[in-house]
Amino acid sequence: MAVQAQVKPVRWGEWWYRRQRQIAPYVFVAPFFILFAAFFLYPVIYSFLLSFQEQTGLSSPKWVGLQNYQTLLQDERFLRSIWNTTYFALGSVFIQLPLAYLLALAFNSRYARHLTHLYRVGFFFPVLTSAVVISLIFVLVLDKDYGMLNAALQSIGLPAIPWLSSTRWAMPAVIILGVWTWTGFNAFYFLAGLQGISDEVIEAAMMDGANAVQIQTRIVIPLMRPIIMFVVIQSIIGSYSLFTQPFLLTNGGPSDATLTMVMYLYFTGFRFFKLGYASAIGYSLVVIILALSLINLYFFRGFRED
Repeated sequence: MAVQAQVKPVRWGEWWYRRQRQIAPYVFVAPFFILFAAFFLYPVIYSFLLSFQEQTGLSSPKWVGLQNYQTLLQDERFLRSIWNTTYFALGSVFIQLPLAYLLALAFNSRYARHLTHLYRVGFFFPVLTSAVVISLIFVLVLDKDYGMLNAALQSIGLPAIPWLSSTRWAMPAVIILGVWTWTGFNAFYFLAGLQGISDEVIEAAMMDGANAVQIQTRIVIPLMRPIIMFVVIQSIIGSYSLFTQPFLLTNGGPSDATLTMVMYLYFTGFRFFKLGYASAIGYSLVVIILALSLINLYFFRGFRED
């Protein structure tokens, strides 16, 4: 006669004791993924869907397909904001980065290496200072009548320039602020790359008869290519994300001369409450940044393995 075994029910405490090592890691990482989904993933997906809808304020959204994107192509203010942002990006890349590289070369020389702590503080000081504080200070520095910059120009016989009230000079004023803020920080990246190049490589090139220009163009810059690529992409993304400085300096004026894409997105979404149209502006900005980054990667042959 067979004896039936009694099945003892598993208590919660016993089950947890057996499984806690398997479940515990998921419990610890769950808060991050919950917050990530709630405050990043959901808004990204929702705003993408919203870009295909028409919604003003608290009104019910209406599906309009690609109409928002078609309107953008005919929106003069949007096209002007693209030009202004590109203008700033070109100024940042072609003025700021060469200056940063020259600074890095200067501080990498044997005569300046004992000043390491001093110039590191100088590099990071503008970045650590609040962008709001820096912008408000530059409002005073660039003032036409009482600003320090115009005072310096007048001291050498040059006329005062209406930096913040002229459509010609407003964007150069914003570029000056951007160059002052980020040149030292980018120089730190270049300096780290230069210090990673072995002195033996440079000495071998000098023994072969290479001059300073040849060493830079044929040895140093090719070895610095990954860092240059990183700094250029970072500068492009930062330039196309520009908001605080022109907003506080000129509020996008005069006559939209400093209206950037992010600022136009802000005005459209939070002043005129055209949420669907603002979402379309945001995703157009994402596409532009992605396209420029891919072009830069291709230019530096970032897709190929060395």
